[in-house]
Amino acid sequence: MKLNERSLAFYATCDSPADNAGFLYKRGERHTAYHRRWFVLKGNMLFYFEERESREPVGVIVLEGCNVEVCESAEEFAFAIRFSGTKSRTYVLAAESQAAMESWMKSLSRASFDYMRVVVRELEKQLEEMRLGPTGGCGGCRESSGSWKMKPSGSERSPERLLALPAVLPKENGCAVWNNVRHRAPTMLSEEDFDGISPT
Repeated sequence: MKLNERSLAFYATCDSPADNAGFLYKRGERHTAYHRRWFVLKGNMLFYFEERESREPVGVIVLEGCNVEVCESAEEFAFAIRFSGTKSRTYVLAAESQAAMESWMKSLSRASFDYMRVVVRELEKQLEEMRLGPTGGCGGCRESSGSWKMKPSGSERSPERLLALPAVLPKENGCAVWNNVRHRAPTMLSEEDFDGISPT
């Protein structure tokens, strides 16, 4: 993958919000001394600068195909970014506190496209379940243990007394909301409504 240095430098210092930023100690690749650097995480790119006011990054780590884990080191609050492959480099960083270390490890672990792909799949699955309803379109019964189930009765309940739920939840300002399809206020359940309901 080709990375244009000028574009990267602009992206690193532009006004787009960072996912995390702060000072970390970075261990050198050849010399094992730690150097204090200013780190900025944007998307799956971890930029590091000589100073906070620096106009260009010293380097960038593309966070794909890596694991973030605590490691043993002379420095306290140290953790490593390890890439798969025998010749891949391991980046060893150290935070200034336990809270900062945990915050950085959490941010870095969630920065890759692989992680975002998993999150998107899980959200799509949840959305599909919401569309089908908790029972997969089974109407008024739930088969899971400890749930409530409608008892069969001789006569059908009046549909006018049931709250209609849409097959797909409409959205307002990006949030799913309940809506009565018939545009009627939901009716209160009376005692006789519970006659046909029993715990499984």
